[in-house]
Amino acid sequence: MEIISVGEHNLNVYLNLAQSYEGEFSGITRKKPNECGLFPLDTQISDNTKGYLLIIDNTPAGLAAILAKSNNKYEVSEFYIIPYFRKQLFGKHFAHQLWRMFPGHWEVKQITGADDASVFWRKVISEFTLGTFLEDKYEDSYWGLVTRQQFCTVIE
Repeated sequence: MEIISVGEHNLNVYLNLAQSYEGEFSGITRKKPNECGLFPLDTQISDNTKGYLLIIDNTPAGLAAILAKSNNKYEVSEFYIIPYFRKQLFGKHFAHQLWRMFPGHWEVKQITGADDASVFWRKVISEFTLGTFLEDKYEDSYWGLVTRQQFCTVIE
């Protein structure tokens, strides 16, 4: 398992996986592809939002977009493991490694209807924090009512 930063040289890989992600959630987000068959992306890679690829045996297996808000505050803006690699703990290890890379205050949100995602995040965050996290329902300005987990990472 390898985690690599998204840059000019591999942005196309990230964008290809992002299309799979958008397609999978289109039933919940109510998004349709455009006339070229491409979904609009909610999160763009930028100075404040860094992209990461999960590589397993030289195969792109997942993506993450991490928003650096301010002063060691981060949000998991996008996170996706392709179905072939699910239920093998890769998602858990990917998330845990990202949190180790950026110690601080974290926030993860799931849109209404993404129940499997909420189960995944509760478990992965609980294992990482030994159960020390907050969860609530939060009115997101873009997504509406979401489930939100908040926690702090401290690397010793």
